[in-house]
Amino acid sequence: MSPRPRSDSSALADADHWQVLGVEPGAEAEELKRAFRQQARRWHPDLNDNDPSAEERFKRLNEAYAVLSDPSRRRAWERGADADGSAGDPGDRDPYSTGFPDFEDYLAALFGGRPRAEPEDNGEAGRGSVGRSAAGSGASPQNEADDDSGGAAHPLDQQQPDDPAPGRVATAAPSPPPVPASSEVETLVELSPEQALRGERLELALLDGTVVEVWTPALAGDGWRLCLHGLAPGGGDHFLQLRVRTAEGLRIDGLRVLYKLELSPAEAALGAQVVVPTLEGPVRLRVPAGSSSGRLLRLRGRGQSLAEQRGDQLVEIRIVIDDGLGDDELALYGRLRQLEGERHQQAAGG
Repeated sequence: MSPRPRSDSSALADADHWQVLGVEPGAEAEELKRAFRQQARRWHPDLNDNDPSAEERFKRLNEAYAVLSDPSRRRAWERGADADGSAGDPGDRDPYSTGFPDFEDYLAALFGGRPRAEPEDNGEAGRGSVGRSAAGSGASPQNEADDDSGGAAHPLDQQQPDDPAPGRVATAAPSPPPVPASSEVETLVELSPEQALRGERLELALLDGTVVEVWTPALAGDGWRLCLHGLAPGGGDHFLQLRVRTAEGLRIDGLRVLYKLELSPAEAALGAQVVVPTLEGPVRLRVPAGSSSGRLLRLRGRGQSLAEQRGDQLVEIRIVIDDGLGDDELALYGRLRQLEGERHQQAAGG
């Protein structure tokens, strides 16, 4: 008889279970459980209809948790033996050869919870039942067919004699709220000009209580958005929004310093001498006559310094109008508009 072809499930025995769960070798039980919940929701086939690789990923994930959460199976796996101590083809032990349990029932059976009651015959071919596991019990349809593959049954597919009848559930602690499939999180981080210049070490507390260490890049600037891939719930990204400003309104961008100077229409039209803040104290600045909003004036050498490099400060002009103008001022603006109209007419006629 020719040997049986190697099934896809045989790859489970060759996988690095720590890497599959995304944890460091030697992780504690709570960390294993937290990683498994997150990854199981991400890769359960029912939640990934359009991803053909989800089924195989889910199988690997389930096998990884089953091995690492069982001390004896973990020791056997680390010695290079089969994790369950048997010598059969791993393909014979595929617990999902006939389908996958519903995701919520799956977690309830594995960690203890209140699985949903199912009718005796739901008409779905290939849907596996959730039975008793090492962590709790769940409801199982009475008409579920026995596993006749000849291999060892998986804990989630075994039906014990004392399982509750259909429609009844075992008493267990409620399962935790489901983790969103994917979401983005943003955190505002305030830095001083000196911290932004050299880079700063941050300790960021994630939503699940995990604390991670993050270093901001040197020469960072106000408004920068840093991305921490995969650290948000459901494998989403966690963004850090940097805020680098002084009390005087100076904004830091690497070695450059930015400042917005508000002027009245008269000051912008006629020119003015104004005082603006810098990192080293206030300085006097001459605004040329006829300046418009958006014009940039440069203060050389007034930015940040790093070694022999020295940045500049850019002053952006913004023309603002007081919302409390008096009658005399409004009359002058009216006369100004009239003069501008006459000037445009003369230019068009000439």
